[in-house]
Amino acid sequence: MKINLSMSQILVLGLALVGSLLNSGCVVGRRTVALPIPAMSGSVPDKGEVGIGSVVDGRHFENKPSSPSTPSIDGDVNTLTPEQKTTFIGRQRNAYGRAMGDIALPANDSITLRARLLFEEGLKRRGYKVAKGDGAADSIDITVEEFWAWFTPGFATISFEAKIRCAVTFKHGDKVTKCVVEGYGRNRGQIASDENWQLAYSLAFAEFMVRLDRELGNVGL
Repeated sequence: MKINLSMSQILVLGLALVGSLLNSGCVVGRRTVALPIPAMSGSVPDKGEVGIGSVVDGRHFENKPSSPSTPSIDGDVNTLTPEQKTTFIGRQRNAYGRAMGDIALPANDSITLRARLLFEEGLKRRGYKVAKGDGAADSIDITVEEFWAWFTPGFATISFEAKIRCAVTFKHGDKVTKCVVEGYGRNRGQIASDENWQLAYSLAFAEFMVRLDRELGNVGL
């Protein structure tokens, strides 16, 4: 028997399918997702030391933002302490795009630590060690302006996106240089699983590392 469906019926069925896919992955409560930093094997630091100074969470959170790419929480953002805020990395949403539970890093982790580790890896790949303590002739200060992931429901798949943006001040000898380093990742999946969130961030990290390497070269490191 042949069944003819109207476009509106197809769309309704599509939303129902996405809803069932999303419900197969938890969208309520809080999801904890680890974000490993990609390490390149075989690099041996031999060019000296570079210090990493301050790493600050400069992200702007809003209550019920119009865009899912704007950081928010399940509750009132004004109740967050700075330490709590630095653990959030995304929001879960239902089939209609409505915000629900939070996505956070594991205990004792933070987006400032993730950013520091990205820069440490970038320096290592260029042959530098990270100096312990203050007083290094060359140093880097970092403000994390964006570090967030979100998804957009589609007909049969979900688009997972992640973006990282850091404002950076390089001090190389007597020279001070400011720049911005960004990374963006996007993948498609069928459920809101840890792996799909991690893949979006992994792609963002990969692009970030390429751009960081370019900026380190521009300042003479």
